[in-house]
Amino acid sequence: MRKRAAVLCGAAVVVAGTVTALPADASTAHPTTTTVQPAKLTWKKCATTNYPTLQCSSVQVPLDHANPHGKQITLALSRVPHTAKTYQGPLLVNPGGPGGSGLTLAGFVASSLPKAVASQYDVIGFDPRGVGKSTPALDCKPGYFNPVRPDSVPSTPALEKANLARVKAYTAACGKKYANLLPYIDTVSAVRDMDSIRAALGARKINYFGYSYGTYLGAVYAKLYPERVRRLVLDSIVDPTGVWYDDNLGQDYAFNDRQQALMAWIAKYDSTYKLGTDPAKIEAKWYAMRAALAKKPADGKVGASELEDTFIPGGYYNGYWPYLAEAFAAYVNDKNADPLVEAYENYAAIDASGDNGYSVYTSVQCRDASWPRDWNQWRRDNWAAYDKAPFMVWNNAWYNAPCAFWPTRTKEPVNIANGKLPPVLLFQATNDAATPYEGGATVHQMLAGSSLVVEEGGGNHGITLSGNACLDKYLSTYLSDGKVPRGGREVDAVCQKTPDPKPLTSAKSATSTAHGSTLHGLLGFRG
Repeated sequence: MRKRAAVLCGAAVVVAGTVTALPADASTAHPTTTTVQPAKLTWKKCATTNYPTLQCSSVQVPLDHANPHGKQITLALSRVPHTAKTYQGPLLVNPGGPGGSGLTLAGFVASSLPKAVASQYDVIGFDPRGVGKSTPALDCKPGYFNPVRPDSVPSTPALEKANLARVKAYTAACGKKYANLLPYIDTVSAVRDMDSIRAALGARKINYFGYSYGTYLGAVYAKLYPERVRRLVLDSIVDPTGVWYDDNLGQDYAFNDRQQALMAWIAKYDSTYKLGTDPAKIEAKWYAMRAALAKKPADGKVGASELEDTFIPGGYYNGYWPYLAEAFAAYVNDKNADPLVEAYENYAAIDASGDNGYSVYTSVQCRDASWPRDWNQWRRDNWAAYDKAPFMVWNNAWYNAPCAFWPTRTKEPVNIANGKLPPVLLFQATNDAATPYEGGATVHQMLAGSSLVVEEGGGNHGITLSGNACLDKYLSTYLSDGKVPRGGREVDAVCQKTPDPKPLTSAKSATSTAHGSTLHGLLGFRG
């Protein structure tokens, strides 16, 4: 997880893909088929200004798929229906998380793909169990992220005690409020829900397009139901061998690199930001700002932890850099905290939807795999990482710390290795922080016959349908006719990254409400 990707080169030729068989994994049994068939879906208009053809529906699925006649829950669905004479079936889309809502993503994907491609699919969005408009929707402890939280770095025993008390209270609230639900909020249950959606759609196979955690969701679906996969696109890929403790530690190093990339970008534009030309000295000013906010939070909202929350999105998407840089410069140069508070409210403040997303995030991650139950191990591992990559380590540790005390038993991670699939298309940026490059390389090895398209030098998370025409051409070709690039053993095609942003023009300011591209707003953070 901690190694950066090597420089890539080579051209690729698009050819029809083939699949090389792998030995069957005897340890992964095919899930029991649900004997209760979902009712036929009824679609109603739920159009928005941006997505005028969007439709909505819902489907009931068993809370426990091993007990199909037991308690039922409801999944919210969305659809942009196909309009072309050629129909290639449903294309399920997922934005990640876990805990991300996919309803609006259907509209985005349908409108962002070339019309000739999108029109051949019913693009299907869904809120996974526990999320958004699906019911019941989880919210363990409303307002858990309200400012100002304790400083994330436990530099004193009192700070560590305060953060631990906060985490344990959250865990206790989840266990008390959702004791009957938590055993069934996990990736495998969500995957079985996806197959119920397939059945309700009347489709023999599905096409799937997932970002971030959605890549793991898709890979697990493909493992459990390989014969029901027609096409599979995974963008910004989770390392399935590290779920979830090791993956989160790996993120810490990658996000530190992205924060330093932001410092270097600011140094390049000293004439605009007047923070200096030495990235290391600019970074020192950032940590000085952090120390000052720890003592005196800006507007009673932005303390040290909230400052980290505000800048973490810059690791996901460099479109936020100009806004973050202006807020940083205003605080340091003009003693003006207003742009910083505005940036916090735009990029980091958590509303009820965020509370719901975090509740599902913790429920899934803590249930999916084993986590250390000895806090001493967390302390050792995170201080070791902090010594080398201080930017996000403790913020991320406390974000995931409920898993050290989670009330449900853990499952074993799914081995997603698969030799039974049609050609699969993978996308990965070399400098992605949320899902570092090694995840894409690993899944490429584990999915026989897959093709890996790399964005060389790119650091954004979620790279297709985000302005890179080279990447989008491979995506459109695959969805159109199933062809994937074949160009090498380790990497099949390379696209150059899109240019970094420029400083804001005088017509815009750091207090602008712009949130970057629509896609990155839909993907959110931490997923």
